[in-house]
Amino acid sequence: MLGRTLPRLASVKDRVAGAAKSAVKGDEHFPALKGHPAARVHAREAAEKQAGLAAAEEEKKRGGKAATVKEFQIYRWNPDAHGRPFLQSYFVDLGTCGPMVLDVLQKIKSEHDSTLAFRRSCREGICGSCSMNIDGVNMVACLKPIDTDTSTATMITPLPHMYVVKDLVVDLTNLYQQYNTACPSYWWNSEDFLGPAALLHAYRWVSDSRDDYGGQRIQALSEGWDGAG
Repeated sequence: MLGRTLPRLASVKDRVAGAAKSAVKGDEHFPALKGHPAARVHAREAAEKQAGLAAAEEEKKRGGKAATVKEFQIYRWNPDAHGRPFLQSYFVDLGTCGPMVLDVLQKIKSEHDSTLAFRRSCREGICGSCSMNIDGVNMVACLKPIDTDTSTATMITPLPHMYVVKDLVVDLTNLYQQYNTACPSYWWNSEDFLGPAALLHAYRWVSDSRDDYGGQRIQALSEGWDGAG
């Protein structure tokens, strides 16, 4: 009798944590990310948290009290409203949301407040469109797993030291102007040297283990430089 009773004494937190850890073991769940350790860490973290949320939802169905509603404090400013910037709180049920911060923003925009403005595009951490400051750290929202600790709020603000267009959207004009011109080699040879922006974009494909055209890409980048001293 005692053996059947003890498992019932486990806390909701312990059951949820155990389910999350057992759901994602090793790297066999992410074969496409082989050779990309940072991406695998993000994927594993997101999968574990999502598994934890699923376990919490199951606990609620069984009559438990696992909370999955989290507060997100988001920077708001509308130049047409002529008011000061402020933080607006949104409460999102993580059990009905994707695992990344970008999923939260899209859920808020589609279900809570259609006036919220932010950029997004590829959802794969390539374009950088969804760059913003999340809990004090600059990063892309599509690769940032949600902090599932519902006892604390997540704060989302625009990138610092940049002019804000509206809400989380910043003016990137100066960034694009300075992106290449910050490189001395580009100053004196801009016609032949592609510049750091183009090379960084090309490296994203060359370094991808799933890409079969690395040699051709490197050859294309090298044209015009053969025999250079």
